[in-house]
Amino acid sequence: MKQILKHSFEAVSLLTTSKGMLDVTIVPAFNQPDWLIPSSLILSVDDYAERVSTYDWQQQAVVVFHLLPQDQSPEKMLVLEGNTSDHRLALQTAGELQQLQVRISEVKDIDTPEQLNHTDIDKTVVPVNENVVLSYLFQTVTIDGKTYLVPDLDKIAHHLIDLDR
Repeated sequence: MKQILKHSFEAVSLLTTSKGMLDVTIVPAFNQPDWLIPSSLILSVDDYAERVSTYDWQQQAVVVFHLLPQDQSPEKMLVLEGNTSDHRLALQTAGELQQLQVRISEVKDIDTPEQLNHTDIDKTVVPVNENVVLSYLFQTVTIDGKTYLVPDLDKIAHHLIDLDR
């Protein structure tokens, strides 16, 4: 497997804000808490009802990660910026996205909820798998008492790109 090449900036720099506020987008996910994505990573949101493994975005084939079960019809495709243009990632989901501006102090790290921690699989050896939340979970957080997942987008993108090659 190829070594993951890191970019010259850290993703956390995308969260650096004035006045201690974060601009985030809540992305609906099924059978797990909704995802929390920095809004600045979203390149486009398109209506798209066909389930696909790659999405043609601006003449580039972008790998797709699904946030809904196979038997549910998708509605939206979100294209996210990656470390490089080759490592862009699309998320396919259904439902409405929510834009939120939140104070950094309102985002609380929490332990992984027990229902997501249902497997004894070692996190370091689990390949990214849409059905195994722990394989792409970066952090679980709460905002106003509601639980969200912060996914490890680098890990997802690098895994899917390596599979696609």
